[in-house]
Amino acid sequence: MLSAGVFALAAALIFSGYMAGMTRLYSDPQQYGLWYLGVSYGGVLVLQDTYFYFTHRLFHRPKLFPWFHQGHHRSRHPTPWTSFAFDPLEAIVQSLFLVGIVVMIPLHFITLIAVLTTMTMWAVLNHLGLDRLPALFPHHWLGRWLIGPAHHSIHHLKYTEHYGLYFTFWDHICGTQDPDYTQNLRIPFPGNGET
Repeated sequence: MLSAGVFALAAALIFSGYMAGMTRLYSDPQQYGLWYLGVSYGGVLVLQDTYFYFTHRLFHRPKLFPWFHQGHHRSRHPTPWTSFAFDPLEAIVQSLFLVGIVVMIPLHFITLIAVLTTMTMWAVLNHLGLDRLPALFPHHWLGRWLIGPAHHSIHHLKYTEHYGLYFTFWDHICGTQDPDYTQNLRIPFPGNGET
C-alpha cells in the first residue's frame, strides 16, 4: 500500500509539473508527427528496461537488499500480487524514472499511458509463474529477447540472474542470463528440428 502511495505521489508530481509547464508532455499528436508516438513509446521502454536492470542489480547488493528489495522477494514463487510488492524506497527510485522521463523527453499523453499500461501488464504477466505462456515462447526467436514468467521466476528462485524488466539483452550483455535457461525448458515442438 505504501508503494501505491509513492506511485500516486509521482503521478501527482507529473501532473502538477505538466500544469506548471515543467514537463515535455504534449497533447497534440501532430506536434512531433504520428511516427514519433511509436518511436517514443519504444524508446521509453528500452530506457526504462535499462534503468530497471541496473537499479535492480544494485538493489541486490547485500547492504541495499534489506532496504530496497527484500519485500519483493518474500514471494519465492511469484503471483500477480508480487508484481505490486515494492519496498517504499524501491518504489521511490522506480517512480523517479517516470518523473525524469517526462521532464527530459517529449511524450504524448497517450504514449505515457501506453508505457504505464505496458509496465503494469508486463509486471503482472511476469509474476504469473512458470506455466502461463505457450511452451514455444522462450524458444521462439522473439521470445528469447523478451522476459516472460518462466524467465522471471528463475530470478525469484536464484536472485543472481535475470534482472531485466522487458528484455533479456542486458542479461545477455552483462552475464546475468542463466546459460541453461532454454535448455531447462527444452521440449519438442515443430520447427526446432526435434520430433
